[in-house]
Amino acid sequence: MTTHTNSPSAPVDVTVTVTVIGLGAMGQALAGALLDAGHRTTIWNRSPGKGEKLVARGAVRAGSAEEAVRASELVITCVVDHEASQQILDPLTDALAGRVLVDLTSDTPDRARTSAAWADTHALDYLAGAIMVPVEVIGGPEALIFYAGSQSAYDRYEAVLKALGAGAPFLGPDHALAAAYDMAMLDFFYGSMAGLVHAFALAGAESIPAAAIAPYLQTIVNILPPIVAGTAADIDAKEYNGAGANLAMMTAGVDHLLHASRSRGLDTSQLEAIKAVSDRAIAKGHGADSWASTVEALAG
Repeated sequence: MTTHTNSPSAPVDVTVTVTVIGLGAMGQALAGALLDAGHRTTIWNRSPGKGEKLVARGAVRAGSAEEAVRASELVITCVVDHEASQQILDPLTDALAGRVLVDLTSDTPDRARTSAAWADTHALDYLAGAIMVPVEVIGGPEALIFYAGSQSAYDRYEAVLKALGAGAPFLGPDHALAAAYDMAMLDFFYGSMAGLVHAFALAGAESIPAAAIAPYLQTIVNILPPIVAGTAADIDAKEYNGAGANLAMMTAGVDHLLHASRSRGLDTSQLEAIKAVSDRAIAKGHGADSWASTVEALAG
């Protein structure tokens, strides 16, 4: 009979001990997904009164952050920012030794690098992550969480990380990559949401209910995937073919939106910012190019 043993870097395919530090809505969702996957889960939060439902489901509530860390081989933090994470973890470097630390705290790339430097100073096996979905999606096939940093830590606990969300790509050894992807995607999301709400406001100014125009906005949503792919290719290649729709023409459309919005007394700050960037790109000679060419005007 042949027996098989896992090397330290082999993916874990059995239950492991996991600690979740931070029991906001997202932290509780993460702990819940781990419990669903059968992992022995310890929880801790700086302020009391959270996690009762998790305890009822079998989670162990630690009495202190140190107790929480020492309870598990894998420690996951999810708090408000890296400053809060460091306040919790900095006194616990001895307890963290020999364990894998996964920080799913959202923050900027620079702060992720600072945290990674701290972990390196203390020889900690460290993964930085960024959660890209709301709490109700955590643990499901649509969940996306980026990871960067320690390749060995990711390889060893990939199966556990995928219990938090099936989408769990490893981006590379630079810990800041997860935060950088996060910032770029949120940039797109918030800009899109602001545009959506402004569109409803403009329609409402003409007595059109938001619900009446909403189905037709799906037309815009449906053409976005090829636009995303094409714009990415254009920007990476620095080739901005405007044969189908050039920047000068589309900027005229933005100008129409500005006039319509002003005539109805709506806020135009976002549209003004969009036109300012496109005007700068046109001034740089990109009037006949595609909208992707506005990237050349964003760095000043």
